[in-house]
Amino acid sequence: MSKIRVYELAKLLGKSNPELVELLKEMGVEIKTHMSSIDMDTAQRVEDALAPKTQVSPGAEEKATKSETSDRAAVRAAQAPEVLLVDGSATVGDIAKKLGASPSEAVKALVGQGFMIPAGAVPDDDALTAIGIAFGREIKRGASSDIEPPRQEKPPEAVQAQPVKAARKAYADDKPRPPIVTVMGHVDHGKTTLLDFIRHTRVTEGEAGGITQHIGAYKVNCNGHDIVFLDTPGHAAFTAMRARGAGVTDIAILVVAADDGVMPQTLEAMNHARAAGVPIIVAINKIDKPDAKPERVRQQLSDYGLVPEEWGGDAVMVEVAAKTGEGIDTLLEMILLVAEMAELKASATAEAEGIVVEANLDKGKGPVATIIVQQGTLKRGSIIATKTSWGKVRAMLDDTGRPVDFAGPSTPVEVLGLESVPMPGETFRIIGSEREARDQVSWSARKDHDQSKPRARMTLEELYEQMNTDEIPQLAVVLKCDVQGSLEAFHSTLMKMSTDEVGINIVHEGVGRISESDVTLASVSNAIIIGFNVRPDANAKKLAEQENVQVRLYRVIYDMQEDIKAALEGMLAPILRENVVGQAEIRTSFKIPKIGRIAGCFVQEGVIRRNAKARVVRDGIVVWDGSLSGLRHFKEDVREIAAGNECGISFAGFQDFRDGDVVEVYEILSEKKTLAI
Repeated sequence: MSKIRVYELAKLLGKSNPELVELLKEMGVEIKTHMSSIDMDTAQRVEDALAPKTQVSPGAEEKATKSETSDRAAVRAAQAPEVLLVDGSATVGDIAKKLGASPSEAVKALVGQGFMIPAGAVPDDDALTAIGIAFGREIKRGASSDIEPPRQEKPPEAVQAQPVKAARKAYADDKPRPPIVTVMGHVDHGKTTLLDFIRHTRVTEGEAGGITQHIGAYKVNCNGHDIVFLDTPGHAAFTAMRARGAGVTDIAILVVAADDGVMPQTLEAMNHARAAGVPIIVAINKIDKPDAKPERVRQQLSDYGLVPEEWGGDAVMVEVAAKTGEGIDTLLEMILLVAEMAELKASATAEAEGIVVEANLDKGKGPVATIIVQQGTLKRGSIIATKTSWGKVRAMLDDTGRPVDFAGPSTPVEVLGLESVPMPGETFRIIGSEREARDQVSWSARKDHDQSKPRARMTLEELYEQMNTDEIPQLAVVLKCDVQGSLEAFHSTLMKMSTDEVGINIVHEGVGRISESDVTLASVSNAIIIGFNVRPDANAKKLAEQENVQVRLYRVIYDMQEDIKAALEGMLAPILRENVVGQAEIRTSFKIPKIGRIAGCFVQEGVIRRNAKARVVRDGIVVWDGSLSGLRHFKEDVREIAAGNECGISFAGFQDFRDGDVVEVYEILSEKKTLAI
């Protein structure tokens, strides 16, 4: 049976991808994304569901209903089917599971009999009868105690665990904006050649050795929609920008050569994109070469968690040939589809703000910064300020070098007029006056000077301070080993140490020395670096000291296991246990001026301590729980009273006690939790 993609059907029906995906899920059709395929029968049901319903006169409708009801009754009487009891809250999907069918089959049966009811809805009596007729069973509603509880299906695990991004401020005039795309991948896999074909310029030929030497931003048009591309020299620069708080990228394109396969820098780029929490589209390049093996690339990426959509995963993979242009149109279409699902929006009237992509000092132009406007509209003549620089926008040039007066959301421009060269990754915003901008930059400089000490990072000794009581605490790790065999052994050991209470997240792993890129990724991900039989180079060691990233080096795997176990145990919440230390009976009460009522007690068991917690129990019911405010033996204040003695007790904020009440004094003991690893 022929099939059609969800996004293609959405285009034919004039619906957005999110709307159609939601409708299919309501109808019980099991799909994952807009890239999923459905058969033509399902597509027809969707079209019928969206078609306007024919108006029927009340008399005809009543007559038809009576006829249908009598027909159903005749069928039930003839077939005498087995009775199936369902809960009153059972949905169409739940009933289908009890019948041994899929939710989509039940919805299809209902549609065939004139009932447009989604799989997640509770059917009425007529719809319940219709389902029974379709599957040859008599279905009745019964008590929930007489019914086997519906099976709970375990939700599928996500292919990529992505961090939650901070919510953007919404505006009344928000409109869809072009997506900002970063192209990443292994060296010489065709990143710049791909961009070169897309924007029809010759960037590669003008650069040393055909390798990208700078960060550039370019806007291209695809079927009337704009896409902004960031051409970076590698994932290290991508992560360095994130380290400065620049969440500029919306989608990451991972370029993999079909004749070369997954390489170490491919995995690093993939891990950096995952750590940034952005969707990944894989461009399998160089399929025009004779030795191209795109299926091998898909298999390799699947081993690292990027499962192709056609294999049942969520990763969008497109085969392209950057030199000939084959598959480029499909790649651009996939970018627009992923952007549509992300619902990227911005306001053109809000106050302009954005990100500095790159900056340099030009002999003729002075300080020059390439920026991307993320919100609002930047105008020539505006005063802008970053953390380290400010200035009045004298001129703006677009990605083709033409002067422009305005730059809206997701627009890259080159800005002239700054007083100094800003740092890439810094954010900018509009300032009302030059004096205010100058004061802001000066204040930021003084603040950085006062806080020049290294930023606090995760260490094994201080992991308990990072514990999040609302979620399972995670220890982020960058793992580097000398050989692949050691890497596999360390990876397996670390994964076995994860439990339901505390886990380990390996943000990146690889073979070879510890590089600056590893330190940068660990800094951004708040991770520690574990190395086995490897050392950091001089630059990486210096950067780790500056960023205060902890690097742990081992020669014996068991030493690492003991250290990590101790760290994980430090992340666990301690076990709190109550220990009753004493019990006293209230036998009388008396008043003391300026203090209030005092309970005259006789200590029956244990010890009554003044700094302990206490509760008042009356007829076996706790009427108060708090702490003691005073403890006396005759006229002297004491710290504790042992069993067999009388004492006077005052309670903090409680005086409604009675003779015969029992006072229990207790303490909360904290015990360190251990892991059975």
